[in-house]
Amino acid sequence: MFRRIPHPSPALVIALLALFVALSGTAVAAGIIPHAKLADNATKLQGKTPAQVAALAPAPSSLGGYLTVKNVAWTLAPNVDGDFSAMCDAGQKAIAGGYDNPNGTALSFDTRPTPDGTGWRVYLSNLSTTVGASGSIYAVCLR
Repeated sequence: MFRRIPHPSPALVIALLALFVALSGTAVAAGIIPHAKLADNATKLQGKTPAQVAALAPAPSSLGGYLTVKNVAWTLAPNVDGDFSAMCDAGQKAIAGGYDNPNGTALSFDTRPTPDGTGWRVYLSNLSTTVGASGSIYAVCLR
């Protein structure tokens, strides 16, 4: 017996349309990059090696002037906890951070920006009862 497939609901049609627009890329969906330009770029790249494609790419905008990484050394005696901070320069805000632990005896229980956002804090605990721990706290700063 033949079974009839029901028509999709309007909600399903809208959801599928939104999905296809999202999958097509935001620049194309917004009309920022014309379709003719995309086809032209695809033609230029056909048959090129990865090195040749990289040479054709526009120079990236430099974020080097906007981002800096600050670091501060930390040291913990055996079986001791501590809160350490790396601070950004004046006028900068911390957007990320972390720590390194070369000998592997310390563990981070919390990593967060400082209350005013001008640095990064890490709460560390040295799990060893016999060996001290040390490393660096890092703050990625944006001006």
